[in-house]
Amino acid sequence: MAKSARWSETWFRRGLWLVAVVFASFLIGLGSSVVDDLPRVEQRLETDNFLDLAQVQPLRAQQQRLQTAQRQAIEARDQAQLQWQQARSDTQVARDSFNSWIATRSATQRSEQDPEVMQRNQALEQLRQAERTAQQALQDQEQALLNARQQAAQVSQQLAEMEDAARQKLHQAERAQELRVFLYRLAITLPLLVLAGWLFVKKRKSTWWPFVWGFIFFALFAFFVELVPYLPSYGGYVRSLVGIVLTVLVGRWAIGALQRYLERQRQAESLPANQRRTQLTYDKAWTYLSKGVCPGCERAVDLKDGVTDYCPHCGIGLFEKCPACQARTSSFAKFCYRCGAAAPAPVALEPEAPPASADR
Repeated sequence: MAKSARWSETWFRRGLWLVAVVFASFLIGLGSSVVDDLPRVEQRLETDNFLDLAQVQPLRAQQQRLQTAQRQAIEARDQAQLQWQQARSDTQVARDSFNSWIATRSATQRSEQDPEVMQRNQALEQLRQAERTAQQALQDQEQALLNARQQAAQVSQQLAEMEDAARQKLHQAERAQELRVFLYRLAITLPLLVLAGWLFVKKRKSTWWPFVWGFIFFALFAFFVELVPYLPSYGGYVRSLVGIVLTVLVGRWAIGALQRYLERQRQAESLPANQRRTQLTYDKAWTYLSKGVCPGCERAVDLKDGVTDYCPHCGIGLFEKCPACQARTSSFAKFCYRCGAAAPAPVALEPEAPPASADR
Protein backbone atom coordinates (compact mmCIF):
# COMPACT_ATOMS: atom_id res chain seq x y z
CA MET A 1 0.00 0.00 0.00
CA ALA A 2 1.24 3.49 -0.81
CA LYS A 3 1.39 6.22 1.77
CA SER A 4 -1.43 8.71 1.80
CA ALA A 5 0.79 11.80 1.54
CA ARG A 6 0.67 13.63 -1.77
CA TRP A 7 3.82 13.69 -3.92
CA SER A 8 4.09 17.48 -3.80
CA GLU A 9 3.41 17.49 -0.07
CA THR A 10 6.23 14.97 0.46
CA TRP A 11 8.75 17.15 -1.38
CA PHE A 12 7.51 20.27 0.36
CA ARG A 13 8.08 18.56 3.70
CA ARG A 14 11.59 17.55 2.67
CA GLY A 15 12.27 21.15 1.71
CA LEU A 16 10.96 22.35 5.06
CA TRP A 17 13.24 19.88 6.83
CA LEU A 18 16.09 21.40 4.84
CA VAL A 19 14.96 24.82 6.08
CA ALA A 20 15.03 23.48 9.63
CA VAL A 21 18.60 22.15 9.20
CA VAL A 22 19.84 25.40 7.61
CA PHE A 23 18.17 27.46 10.34
CA ALA A 24 19.78 25.23 12.99
CA SER A 25 23.21 25.57 11.32
CA PHE A 26 23.08 29.37 11.48
CA LEU A 27 21.92 29.26 15.09
CA ILE A 28 24.75 26.84 15.90
CA GLY A 29 27.28 29.16 14.27
CA LEU A 30 26.02 32.10 16.31
CA GLY A 31 25.95 30.05 19.51
CA SER A 32 29.46 28.71 18.94
CA SER A 33 30.82 32.23 18.54
CA VAL A 34 29.18 33.30 21.78
CA VAL A 35 30.38 30.23 23.69
CA ASP A 36 33.94 30.55 22.35
CA ASP A 37 34.11 34.15 23.52
CA LEU A 38 32.93 33.34 27.05
CA PRO A 39 36.45 32.54 28.42
CA ARG A 40 37.47 36.10 27.53
CA VAL A 41 35.24 37.31 30.33
CA GLU A 42 37.76 35.90 32.79
CA GLN A 43 41.28 37.25 33.25
CA ARG A 44 44.09 35.05 31.99
CA LEU A 45 45.91 33.67 35.00
CA GLU A 46 49.69 33.26 35.34
CA THR A 47 52.04 32.14 38.07
CA ASP A 48 53.17 35.74 38.73
CA ASN A 49 49.62 36.62 39.76
CA PHE A 50 50.12 34.55 42.92
CA LEU A 51 53.72 35.56 43.77
CA ASP A 52 54.88 38.30 46.15
CA LEU A 53 56.78 40.32 43.55
CA ALA A 54 58.39 42.45 46.28
CA GLN A 55 60.26 39.31 47.38
CA VAL A 56 60.54 37.56 44.05
CA GLN A 57 61.98 40.39 41.94
CA PRO A 58 65.14 40.86 44.08
CA LEU A 59 65.70 37.10 44.09
CA ARG A 60 65.32 36.92 40.31
CA ALA A 61 67.74 39.85 39.88
CA GLN A 62 70.21 38.16 42.22
CA GLN A 63 69.80 34.91 40.30
CA GLN A 64 70.64 36.68 37.05
CA ARG A 65 73.73 38.30 38.63
CA LEU A 66 74.88 34.95 39.96
CA GLN A 67 74.36 33.31 36.58
CA THR A 68 76.48 36.05 35.02
CA ALA A 69 79.09 35.56 37.74
CA GLN A 70 79.12 31.82 37.05
CA ARG A 71 79.75 32.38 33.35
CA GLN A 72 82.55 34.82 34.12
CA ALA A 73 84.05 32.44 36.73
CA ILE A 74 83.98 29.56 34.23
CA GLU A 75 85.77 31.66 31.62
CA ALA A 76 88.37 32.84 34.20
CA ARG A 77 88.84 29.26 35.45
CA ASP A 78 89.45 28.04 31.92
CA GLN A 79 92.04 30.78 31.35
CA ALA A 80 93.76 30.01 34.70
CA GLN A 81 93.82 26.32 33.88
CA LEU A 82 95.50 27.01 30.57
CA GLN A 83 98.07 29.22 32.27
CA TRP A 84 98.75 26.60 34.94
CA GLN A 85 99.17 23.87 32.34
CA GLN A 86 101.57 26.10 30.41
CA ALA A 87 103.59 26.89 33.57
CA ARG A 88 103.70 23.22 34.50
CA SER A 89 104.87 22.34 31.02
CA ASP A 90 107.64 24.99 31.18
CA THR A 91 108.75 23.69 34.59
CA GLN A 92 108.88 20.12 33.32
CA VAL A 93 110.97 21.11 30.30
CA ALA A 94 113.37 23.13 32.49
CA ARG A 95 113.64 20.27 34.97
CA ASP A 96 114.48 17.76 32.24
CA SER A 97 117.09 20.15 30.80
CA PHE A 98 118.62 20.72 34.21
CA ASN A 99 118.85 17.02 34.95
CA SER A 100 120.57 16.41 31.64
CA TRP A 101 123.00 19.19 32.25
CA ILE A 102 123.76 17.91 35.77
CA ALA A 103 124.50 14.48 34.36
CA THR A 104 126.90 16.00 31.83
CA ARG A 105 128.61 18.05 34.46
CA SER A 106 129.10 15.02 36.72
CA ALA A 107 130.80 13.22 33.84
CA THR A 108 133.30 16.01 33.13
CA GLN A 109 133.81 17.18 36.74
CA ARG A 110 134.52 20.74 35.71
CA SER A 111 134.51 22.98 38.80
CA GLU A 112 134.18 26.20 36.81
CA GLN A 113 130.62 25.22 36.08
CA ASP A 114 129.48 25.58 39.77
CA PRO A 115 128.13 29.17 39.29
CA GLU A 116 126.17 27.97 36.29
CA VAL A 117 124.62 25.23 38.44
CA MET A 118 123.36 27.80 40.85
CA GLN A 119 122.07 29.96 38.02
CA ARG A 120 120.18 27.08 36.38
CA ASN A 121 118.80 25.98 39.73
CA GLN A 122 117.60 29.51 40.40
CA ALA A 123 115.88 29.68 36.99
CA LEU A 124 114.21 26.33 37.66
CA GLU A 125 112.97 27.59 41.02
CA GLN A 126 111.46 30.64 39.37
CA LEU A 127 109.55 28.41 36.97
CA ARG A 128 108.32 26.30 39.87
CA GLN A 129 107.16 29.46 41.62
CA ALA A 130 105.31 30.58 38.47
CA GLU A 131 103.69 27.15 38.31
CA ARG A 132 102.56 27.38 41.93
CA THR A 133 101.23 30.89 41.30
CA ALA A 134 99.24 29.70 38.29
CA GLN A 135 97.93 26.72 40.27
CA GLN A 136 96.86 29.02 43.09
CA ALA A 137 95.08 31.29 40.61
CA LEU A 138 93.28 28.24 39.20
CA GLN A 139 92.20 27.16 42.69
CA ASP A 140 90.96 30.68 43.44
CA GLN A 141 88.84 30.71 40.29
CA GLU A 142 87.46 27.26 41.09
CA GLN A 143 86.57 28.47 44.58
CA ALA A 144 84.85 31.55 43.13
CA LEU A 145 82.92 29.36 40.71
CA LEU A 146 81.90 27.02 43.56
CA ASN A 147 80.72 29.96 45.67
CA ALA A 148 78.68 31.37 42.78
CA ARG A 149 77.08 27.97 42.14
CA GLN A 150 76.19 27.46 45.78
CA GLN A 151 74.66 30.93 46.05
CA ALA A 152 72.76 30.41 42.82
CA ALA A 153 71.48 27.05 44.10
CA GLN A 154 70.23 28.68 47.30
CA VAL A 155 68.47 31.45 45.39
CA SER A 156 66.99 28.93 42.94
CA GLN A 157 65.74 26.84 45.85
CA GLN A 158 64.01 29.83 47.39
CA LEU A 159 62.45 30.78 44.07
CA ALA A 160 61.37 27.18 43.42
CA GLU A 161 59.60 26.96 46.78
CA MET A 162 57.80 30.24 46.18
CA GLU A 163 56.85 29.26 42.60
CA ASP A 164 55.62 25.82 43.72
CA ALA A 165 53.28 27.46 46.21
CA ALA A 166 52.18 29.93 43.52
CA ARG A 167 51.53 27.12 41.04
CA GLN A 168 49.30 25.35 43.53
CA LYS A 169 47.30 28.55 43.98
CA LEU A 170 47.24 28.98 40.19
CA HIS A 171 45.87 25.44 39.76
CA GLN A 172 43.12 26.09 42.28
CA ALA A 173 42.27 29.43 40.64
CA GLU A 174 42.17 27.83 37.18
CA ARG A 175 39.76 25.16 38.40
CA ALA A 176 37.56 27.83 39.94
CA GLN A 177 37.75 29.84 36.71
CA GLU A 178 36.93 26.73 34.69
CA LEU A 179 33.86 26.18 36.86
CA ARG A 180 32.75 29.79 36.43
CA VAL A 181 33.11 29.59 32.64
CA PHE A 182 31.13 26.36 32.68
CA LEU A 183 28.40 28.06 34.70
CA TYR A 184 28.35 30.87 32.14
CA ARG A 185 27.84 28.28 29.41
CA LEU A 186 25.22 26.52 31.51
CA ALA A 187 23.37 29.80 32.11
CA ILE A 188 23.11 30.20 28.34
CA THR A 189 22.47 26.63 27.19
CA LEU A 190 20.11 25.42 29.94
CA PRO A 191 17.35 27.97 29.17
CA LEU A 192 17.74 27.09 25.49
CA LEU A 193 17.30 23.42 26.32
CA VAL A 194 14.24 24.12 28.48
CA LEU A 195 12.72 26.25 25.73
CA ALA A 196 13.49 23.53 23.18
CA GLY A 197 11.70 20.99 25.40
CA TRP A 198 8.65 23.24 25.65
CA LEU A 199 8.66 23.77 21.88
CA PHE A 200 8.96 20.03 21.32
CA VAL A 201 5.94 19.33 23.53
CA LYS A 202 3.72 22.22 22.41
CA LYS A 203 4.79 23.45 18.98
CA ARG A 204 6.50 20.66 17.05
CA LYS A 205 3.36 20.10 14.94
CA SER A 206 2.45 23.74 14.51
CA THR A 207 2.50 25.68 11.25
CA TRP A 208 6.01 26.93 11.97
CA TRP A 209 7.44 23.52 12.79
CA PRO A 210 10.62 23.90 10.62
CA PHE A 211 11.83 26.75 12.83
CA VAL A 212 10.78 24.85 15.94
CA TRP A 213 12.81 21.80 14.93
CA GLY A 214 15.71 23.99 13.85
CA PHE A 215 15.77 25.56 17.29
CA ILE A 216 15.53 22.11 18.91
CA PHE A 217 18.54 20.89 16.89
CA PHE A 218 20.44 24.02 17.90
CA ALA A 219 19.62 23.57 21.60
CA LEU A 220 20.69 19.91 21.56
CA PHE A 221 23.96 20.81 19.83
CA ALA A 222 24.60 23.63 22.30
CA PHE A 223 24.04 21.29 25.24
CA PHE A 224 25.84 18.14 24.12
CA VAL A 225 28.65 19.73 22.05
CA GLU A 226 29.17 23.21 23.46
CA LEU A 227 28.51 22.40 27.13
CA VAL A 228 29.15 18.76 28.00
CA PRO A 229 32.81 18.63 26.74
CA TYR A 230 33.61 21.58 29.04
CA LEU A 231 32.06 19.94 32.06
CA PRO A 232 34.60 20.14 34.93
CA SER A 233 36.06 16.75 35.75
CA TYR A 234 37.44 16.99 39.30
CA GLY A 235 38.90 13.53 39.01
CA GLY A 236 35.96 12.19 37.00
CA TYR A 237 33.48 12.52 39.87
CA VAL A 238 31.52 15.45 38.45
CA ARG A 239 31.18 14.01 34.96
CA SER A 240 30.19 10.60 36.28
CA LEU A 241 27.59 12.09 38.63
CA VAL A 242 26.17 14.33 35.90
CA GLY A 243 26.04 11.34 33.55
CA ILE A 244 24.20 9.31 36.19
CA VAL A 245 21.70 12.12 36.83
CA LEU A 246 21.03 12.67 33.11
CA THR A 247 20.66 8.93 32.52
CA VAL A 248 18.24 8.59 35.42
CA LEU A 249 16.16 11.58 34.25
CA VAL A 250 16.03 10.39 30.64
CA GLY A 251 15.36 6.82 31.77
CA ARG A 252 12.52 7.89 34.07
CA TRP A 253 10.99 9.96 31.29
CA ALA A 254 11.30 7.08 28.81
CA ILE A 255 9.82 4.55 31.24
CA GLY A 256 6.97 6.91 32.11
CA ALA A 257 6.31 7.63 28.44
CA LEU A 258 6.24 3.89 27.69
CA GLN A 259 3.83 3.22 30.54
CA ARG A 260 1.55 6.07 29.44
CA TYR A 261 1.65 4.83 25.86
CA LEU A 262 0.78 1.27 26.88
CA GLU A 263 -2.05 2.54 29.08
CA ARG A 264 -3.47 4.60 26.22
CA GLN A 265 -3.24 1.57 23.96
CA ARG A 266 -5.03 -0.62 26.50
CA GLN A 267 -7.77 1.95 26.89
CA ALA A 268 -8.09 2.35 23.12
CA GLU A 269 -8.22 -1.41 22.56
CA SER A 270 -10.99 -1.72 25.15
CA LEU A 271 -13.26 0.52 23.01
CA PRO A 272 -15.47 -0.85 20.23
CA ALA A 273 -13.74 -1.18 16.89
CA ASN A 274 -16.07 1.35 15.18
CA GLN A 275 -15.33 3.95 17.84
CA ARG A 276 -11.57 3.37 17.55
CA ARG A 277 -11.81 3.97 13.80
CA THR A 278 -13.30 7.40 14.39
CA GLN A 279 -10.32 8.35 16.57
CA LEU A 280 -7.76 7.53 13.88
CA THR A 281 -6.78 10.21 11.38
CA TYR A 282 -6.73 9.32 7.71
CA ASP A 283 -3.02 9.99 7.20
CA LYS A 284 -2.03 8.16 10.38
CA ALA A 285 -4.05 5.08 9.45
CA TRP A 286 -2.55 4.87 5.97
CA THR A 287 0.93 5.42 7.31
CA TYR A 288 0.54 2.39 9.58
CA LEU A 289 -1.07 0.29 6.84
CA SER A 290 1.75 1.07 4.40
CA LYS A 291 4.14 -0.44 6.94
CA GLY A 292 2.09 -3.60 7.49
CA VAL A 293 1.00 -2.47 10.96
CA CYS A 294 -2.48 -2.40 12.42
CA PRO A 295 -3.60 1.23 13.00
CA GLY A 296 -5.57 0.20 16.08
CA CYS A 297 -2.96 -1.65 18.16
CA GLU A 298 0.23 -0.97 16.17
CA ARG A 299 1.10 -4.67 15.90
CA ALA A 300 2.35 -6.35 12.74
CA VAL A 301 -0.38 -7.83 10.52
CA ASP A 302 -0.13 -9.66 7.19
CA LEU A 303 -2.12 -7.35 4.90
CA LYS A 304 -1.13 -9.07 1.65
CA ASP A 305 -2.65 -12.50 2.20
CA GLY A 306 -6.02 -11.37 0.74
CA VAL A 307 -8.11 -12.95 3.51
CA THR A 308 -7.30 -10.99 6.68
CA ASP A 309 -10.14 -8.50 7.11
CA TYR A 310 -9.79 -7.92 10.86
CA CYS A 311 -6.78 -7.48 13.10
CA PRO A 312 -6.19 -10.74 14.98
CA HIS A 313 -4.79 -8.78 17.93
CA CYS A 314 -7.37 -6.07 18.61
CA GLY A 315 -10.27 -6.95 16.27
CA ILE A 316 -10.44 -3.64 14.39
CA GLY A 317 -11.70 -3.89 10.81
CA LEU A 318 -9.02 -3.55 8.17
CA PHE A 319 -10.90 -4.50 4.97
CA GLU A 320 -14.57 -4.52 3.99
CA LYS A 321 -16.66 -4.83 0.86
CA CYS A 322 -17.62 -1.79 -1.11
CA PRO A 323 -21.41 -1.34 -0.83
CA ALA A 324 -21.55 -0.36 -4.52
CA CYS A 325 -19.37 -2.97 -6.28
CA GLN A 326 -18.62 -5.45 -3.48
CA ALA A 327 -14.85 -5.08 -4.07
CA ARG A 328 -12.58 -5.81 -1.10
CA THR A 329 -11.22 -2.41 -0.08
CA SER A 330 -9.55 -0.88 2.94
CA SER A 331 -11.82 0.13 5.79
CA PHE A 332 -9.87 3.38 6.06
CA ALA A 333 -10.17 4.36 2.37
CA LYS A 334 -12.40 7.32 1.58
CA PHE A 335 -13.29 5.97 -1.86
CA CYS A 336 -13.43 2.54 -3.46
CA TYR A 337 -10.36 1.87 -5.56
CA ARG A 338 -12.47 0.01 -8.19
CA CYS A 339 -15.66 2.01 -8.66
CA GLY A 340 -14.80 5.26 -6.86
CA ALA A 341 -17.85 5.15 -4.63
CA ALA A 342 -17.54 7.09 -1.39
CA ALA A 343 -17.07 4.93 1.66
CA PRO A 344 -19.71 5.27 4.38
CA ALA A 345 -18.54 7.34 7.33
CA PRO A 346 -17.92 5.23 10.43
CA VAL A 347 -20.45 5.75 13.20
CA ALA A 348 -19.09 6.26 16.70
CA LEU A 349 -20.79 3.94 19.15
CA GLU A 350 -21.15 4.67 22.81
CA PRO A 351 -19.33 2.10 24.95
CA GLU A 352 -21.65 -0.29 26.64
CA ALA A 353 -22.12 0.19 30.34
CA PRO A 354 -20.88 -2.72 32.44
CA PRO A 355 -23.70 -4.89 33.80
CA ALA A 356 -24.72 -4.17 37.34
CA SER A 357 -23.59 -6.75 39.84
CA ALA A 358 -26.35 -8.86 41.36
CA ASP A 359 -27.14 -8.36 45.01
CA ARG A 360 -26.17 -11.19 47.20
